Amino acid sequence: MDAAAIYERLKARFGDQVGDCHLQTLDPFIMVQPSTIEEVGRFLKSEPDLSFDCLTNESGVDGKAQGVIQIVYHLYSYRHRHGIVLKVETPRDYPVVRTVEHVWKGANWLEREIYDLLGVTFEGHVDLRRLLMPEDWVGYPLRKDFVEPEEYHGISTRRESLLK
Repeated sequence: MDAAAIYERLKARFGDQVGDCHLQTLDPFIMVQPSTIEEVGRFLKSEPDLSFDCLTNESGVDGKAQGVIQIVYHLYSYRHRHGIVLKVETPRDYPVVRTVEHVWKGANWLEREIYDLLGVTFEGHVDLRRLLMPEDWVGYPLRKDFVEPEEYHGISTRRESLLK
C-alpha cells in the first residue's frame, strides 16, 4: 500500500487528528496530532491490510525557529513490505507526547533517548528516565540552544579538537 492510500485510511478513521500528507519527498510522511499518536499506532499495527508490526526508528528534531520539537516515527510492515513515516509536532517550551511503547516495545529506549537529549515527556511511558546522560545532568544536549557547562562535578567537559 502506498503513502496516499495509508493517508486516506487514517483520514477516514481519525479525521482532523491526522494532518497533511507530504508525498513529494524521499520518505513520504503524514502529520498526526500528539494526543492521537498512540491510537493511530494501534490502528496501523492491528489493521490486517496495514500490519505495521515494526517501529524501525523513532527520533526527535529540535525546530527551534518554529518553536516545536518534532517526533518522527518510521514504521514498516514485514507482511506487506510497505512503510510510512509519521510526524508529530509538540511545543518546544512544553514538549509532551503520548508514548507508543505500548504499541511497539522497541519505543522504550528510543523514547528514553529523546527524553534525555531533547526533553520530550512521553505520557504513559513505564520507565521515563535518563538513558545516556547522568541523572543530575542539567539541560538537553540536542537542543539547539544548549550550552555545554564548563565542568561536571569538577571534571572539565572541554576536549581538544581532533581536527587541528
